Amino acid sequence: MSTTSLPPSLMATLPGEHYTDPGVFASEQKRIFESMWFCAVLAADLPKPGSFRTVQVGTESILITRARDNSIRAFYNVCRHRGARISTEECGEVKRAFQCPYHAWTYDLEGKLIAAPNLTKMPDLDRVEYGLVNVAVREWLGYVWVCLADEPPSFEDTVLGEVRTRLGDVASLDNYDVANLALGRRIVYDVKANWKLIVENFMECYHCATIHPELTEVLPEFADGYAAQYYVGHGALFGEDIQGFTVDGSEGLDRIPTISADQDRRYYAITIKPQVFVNMVPDHVIIHRMFPLAVDRTVVECDWLYLPEVVAEGRDISRSVELFHRVNEQDFEACERTQPSMSSRTYAKGGVLVPSEHHIGLFHDWVRGRLGE
Repeated sequence: MSTTSLPPSLMATLPGEHYTDPGVFASEQKRIFESMWFCAVLAADLPKPGSFRTVQVGTESILITRARDNSIRAFYNVCRHRGARISTEECGEVKRAFQCPYHAWTYDLEGKLIAAPNLTKMPDLDRVEYGLVNVAVREWLGYVWVCLADEPPSFEDTVLGEVRTRLGDVASLDNYDVANLALGRRIVYDVKANWKLIVENFMECYHCATIHPELTEVLPEFADGYAAQYYVGHGALFGEDIQGFTVDGSEGLDRIPTISADQDRRYYAITIKPQVFVNMVPDHVIIHRMFPLAVDRTVVECDWLYLPEVVAEGRDISRSVELFHRVNEQDFEACERTQPSMSSRTYAKGGVLVPSEHHIGLFHDWVRGRLGE
């Protein structure tokens, strides 16, 4: 099968090997995930000095913690002595320092080497130079973003640039005051599919009428196959009889007071390459963070964020969470159903994109560009 000669209405996809070849995935880890800004953890998950989380960014384990001055620091999770992992736990808390369990080299919360067996016999050892290796950090939307590049790209041009490309400006997202929302629910999905299949799925709605009955009931225009992300600045309007962004269309929670009148009763979605989805509705924001762990495995952490008083008062958010939880499960099942066929000889040259999916071609061009193809 060949897709080299296509009618004007169709566009070629990436070839199948882009979703199955470990060599391609290794290049993506180096040229994408280890060189771009990566949304790692929710800052609220580091509530006090000594709180930490470890995350996988490309091939590297990164240790993220809150220092004594309340700032957030990130380091390679590698002891400077013999390379042992400083922490093998996903999260936790230390009192004053991190200690390598192998030879007890000990580092303070700013990464400086402060103790080691027989350290006094090594007076020429610079404790800062042999401290933990720093990783660039930026806080935005209440999340900690890290970049492993020696010279990180401009956050304003890359991350905020994605928002401007999608919405036309950053102010439209600022209206949701995301950094001051509170975590209502987190669900972690272990998806047996390549990360690009998940991005492509999120960007289009050609599949919505087929697999998302609850979503198209709330957002009827999605049944026509055009996703919100197809149009700059567009937000999908709730159905006429829909009261809120809930699994049954019933009334939602307290509306975020800073959104504009134009944003009320609408759903907006943004893809921030390479691994973040932002979904905005009047009463909450849903953020997906992808962690590509293998060519055919991606862990997705999904956070539902609400006004602080909604969470503090223990309000019932179940109908709100259930809608997008079902959407996630439906989407990830579709991605897992697609992954095995990526290695089929019939997909060696790829598939096709229909007109409502042509914007995914720009994503494919971006991937090729990052890989130097």
